[in-house]
Amino acid sequence: MELQGMPLLGDKFPELKVLTTRGTMTLPNDLAGKWFVLFSHPADFTPVCTTEFVAFQNLYKEFRALNCELVGMSVDQVFSHIKWEEWIKENIGVEIEFPIIADTGAVAKTSLS
Repeated sequence: MELQGMPLLGDKFPELKVLTTRGTMTLPNDLAGKWFVLFSHPADFTPVCTTEFVAFQNLYKEFRALNCELVGMSVDQVFSHIKWEEWIKENIGVEIEFPIIADTGAVAKTSLS
């Protein structure tokens, strides 16, 4: 069995079809020509994850100025992500504009080839 380390800049990203809060995406093809940050969180509606998402959203304009997109991910389903986004907007006044992937574990277990 070949051990996989942490992906590094320049490593080829595997093609993945994912379900997100913005519909189905194929990564990395849908973001071709751009950098992107794929980050994960353990669960929606948790205090730390909420502050992290708000912080990413507050910096989203700066990321986009660098030709970089943000993509969040957790094991929660799209419906949960959408309700969480609504909660953030209603309670914190911040609208999350980047997609959040609903991962059943397939994305997290995908290895680089």
